[in-house]
Amino acid sequence: MRLVADLHVHTVASGHAYSTVAEIARVAADKGLALIALTDHGPAMPGGPHAYHFSNQTAIPDLLFGVRVLKGIEANVMDRRGRLDLDEFRLSKLDIVAVGLHSVCSPYGSKKENTTMMVEAMQNPFVDIVVHPGNPEYPVDEETIVKAAACYDVALEVNNSSLTVSRKGSLPHCDHIVSLAKTFGTKLVVGSDSHYCETVGEFSVAAELLHKHGILPEQVLNTSLEKVLAHLNRRSNHNKVKI
Repeated sequence: MRLVADLHVHTVASGHAYSTVAEIARVAADKGLALIALTDHGPAMPGGPHAYHFSNQTAIPDLLFGVRVLKGIEANVMDRRGRLDLDEFRLSKLDIVAVGLHSVCSPYGSKKENTTMMVEAMQNPFVDIVVHPGNPEYPVDEETIVKAAACYDVALEVNNSSLTVSRKGSLPHCDHIVSLAKTFGTKLVVGSDSHYCETVGEFSVAAELLHKHGILPEQVLNTSLEKVLAHLNRRSNHNKVKI
């Protein structure tokens, strides 16, 4: 399965990542990617950027070294109502909105409470992707999550970093989520969750998991620019994304 885009990439603006936009785009070009999404953490993350950062991403060229650059966010889910740490006006101006549960921002709870929090976030009309849903820090009812993602037309990420260097213990949860996604036809996306430029486009372990479960390219957004574009432009509450 060939993956042409990395939709989960962090720059120095996240506060705990170590590469610039130009460095990231150059590596993406060298690796043959056609598209990257800049998804720095929202402002509630310690060391993260101010909300104005996300509005000012218009200063970044749409094309760098031949790679299309989407301007986005990995917003933090702040409470069990699914509230995010960026206002809707700014969310509406972004190309892509990913959301995730993070220990320094999202409250811990029971499996039921965590499930409710994630499903509530999916219902936000600006949300495109839920990242690292298999994070063992936040156990969820995985079948409910996968069904909800299909219902609300939100993609679930298979996070390569979770399977290699972060969020230890994610594998069995990711494995189950991918299996369920095949059953219910939920959209998937593979993300590197890169925090250093050389790991942009690193998908190998996540791709092996997709192969194990016989996931076809048609179900994975970042196997083509057309699928990425169609998914982002399913929303009617913001300007159309062009690639």
